[in-house]
Amino acid sequence: MRLSKTSIFYLVLVSVITVFVALPIEAKELKWVGCGITKKAFMKELANAYKKKTGNTIILKGGGATKGIRAVAKGLADMGGSCRHTLNIPEESGVSLHQVAWDALVVVVNKNNPINSITTDQLKGILKGTITSWKELGGTDNPVKLYIRKSKNSGVGLMAREMLFNNPGEDFAGTAKMMRSSGPLERAISNDPYGIGITGISSAKKRVNLKMLKINGIEPTKNNIASGKYPFVRPLYLVTSNNPTTEVKEFIEFALSTEGQTIISGQGTVNLKEGKSLGM
Repeated sequence: MRLSKTSIFYLVLVSVITVFVALPIEAKELKWVGCGITKKAFMKELANAYKKKTGNTIILKGGGATKGIRAVAKGLADMGGSCRHTLNIPEESGVSLHQVAWDALVVVVNKNNPINSITTDQLKGILKGTITSWKELGGTDNPVKLYIRKSKNSGVGLMAREMLFNNPGEDFAGTAKMMRSSGPLERAISNDPYGIGITGISSAKKRVNLKMLKINGIEPTKNNIASGKYPFVRPLYLVTSNNPTTEVKEFIEFALSTEGQTIISGQGTVNLKEGKSLGM
């Protein structure tokens, strides 16, 4: 049977369409840069779940909130993670923050430290250098060794200054040991029986040699953070450019979806629904 030219055309067309439909969709690779606290809070699990769902890979790289925000602003990263708001400076312009969860600043000491709770005023005294012995806090007669973040604009450094002193430029004790990021700070205190510092709960809770102190008698539990009973609560953000790509938009939508928010909560981090009383 001879086929007409029209029949041959349609056969060829169907064959071409079949080939294109059968071709696998090329997976995308997105680069995320940001604070280690956000990374440890949920990003690894969120990225793994997203890859299973879409095939797209999220490459995670730490470095701090400031680095995350500014990498996105410069076009060096597709997305960032931040545990602080942006600053009104050129280096941080052209980006958008998308809140996806809640975190809390916690005061950490070595797990063998006998102190379990301090007041806000005592914490201020430690940070300013007016309290220098654990004996002043009901502990042993040994020096308080304060560890702080090197940059005042770091996620922990900036938020601690704003929450405790209402002054982003507040100077802390000159004797404090400055650490470049939260990871080294947490590790140092884990190995120092007299160390103390401030970090984010999302990373601190994963350190077996750290103890998180109560503040004014209030423990930084998930329920106390979600209700606002614990005092030092802050948002966690994903950072994008003001004109993100389709793939970046889709990841943000995933993080905000019921599935994404369930993953975040499953890591012990307060998601948006759980922290609805805290506002946005």
